[in-house]
Amino acid sequence: MAIRTILEFPDPRLRTRAQPVTQFNAELGQLIDDMFETMYAAPGIGLAATQVDFHKRLIVIDVSEAHNEPVVLINPEILSREGSAETEEGCLSVPGIFDDVKRAAKIRVRAQDRNGTVFERDCEGVLAVCIQHEMDHLEGKLFVDYLSDLKRQRIRKKLEKERKQRASRAPDGRTRLQTY
Repeated sequence: MAIRTILEFPDPRLRTRAQPVTQFNAELGQLIDDMFETMYAAPGIGLAATQVDFHKRLIVIDVSEAHNEPVVLINPEILSREGSAETEEGCLSVPGIFDDVKRAAKIRVRAQDRNGTVFERDCEGVLAVCIQHEMDHLEGKLFVDYLSDLKRQRIRKKLEKERKQRASRAPDGRTRLQTY
C-alpha cells in the first residue's frame, strides 16, 4: 500500500468529471487499498479517487472512530433523498476549512463493491453526508462551491498563501532566504 498525494483546491484537476469504472482487477484493488491508507493518514473519513488524481467513479469511506467499517462505493448513484440537514463539513482537498452545507438527511445509494457486485444501501447521518460530499467530487464539485463567492475567494487566497509559506520552508523547518 502507498499514501498518495491529495490534490488541493484550487487545483483544476479537482474539477474533472470522473468516468465509470469498467475493470475490476488487481490494479483497482491496489488503488482502493492506497486510498484507504491515504484517507486514514490524512486523517479523514472519506476520499474520492478524483482527489488523488485518478478520475474514475470510486469512493472510499469509513466514518467509524476505530477505522473498522470501511465502505467502498464504485460507480455510485443516489436513488432517493429524504429530508434535509445542515452539517459542518471539511475536506481533505480544502485543508483546515470548515463550513455549513445543506444536504439530504437520508439517501439510498446503489453502487458496486471492489469485486463489481451491485448493492443498495440506505444511509443517514454522517454516512449520508459523507457519500453526498464524495459524490460531488466525482462530478468535479467541491464543498466550497456551496459557499458564497466571497468566502470561496478568501479560502482560495488563504490556501495559496499557506502553500507558498510551506514551499519556502527548508526541510529542517527554518525559513529559506529568498534569492533573486
